[in-house]
Amino acid sequence: MSAETDRQSDARRALLALYDEALPVVYGYFARRCGDRGAAEDLTSETFLAAMDVARRVEPPPVSIPWLLGVARHKLADHYRRGQDRLSVPVAEPPEPVEAADDWDAELDRMVAEAVLARLTEQHRVVLVLRYMDDCSVGECAELIGRTVRATEALLVRARRAFKKHYPEGGTS
Repeated sequence: MSAETDRQSDARRALLALYDEALPVVYGYFARRCGDRGAAEDLTSETFLAAMDVARRVEPPPVSIPWLLGVARHKLADHYRRGQDRLSVPVAEPPEPVEAADDWDAELDRMVAEAVLARLTEQHRVVLVLRYMDDCSVGECAELIGRTVRATEALLVRARRAFKKHYPEGGTS
């Protein structure tokens, strides 16, 4: 067996071993965001199918619950994009902008923030993404990562401090 096949096999085994623990987390993620049990179940299935496809790649990423939640975020975004076509409501034309906004600064800030997040520990990255990108409450974050609310609050303090430390200009605010 080649090293390549071993990595693929390890990733598939890791996903299967994680399945029982990850299923309620992934389903809960969708249930809170969809409000529709059927859609949450479908999206959960799509997430695990996509994860298995990735686990079959030549160089599969390390499989973990936070990684699965990242896959789930993409599936949820796809779900809402598909739904926009079906649920479009006519609205008045938006007013013309006074001055065209330059999105470059916002895009650059996003890229820098993603690079900083990538340098953080997995725990810090996960709690910051859940809290500030997925807009979960501290209680929801605690439930998703299996900690108490107090421990999650403390983790958020440490994670924000680590983020500011690595952010250009030191995040002095």
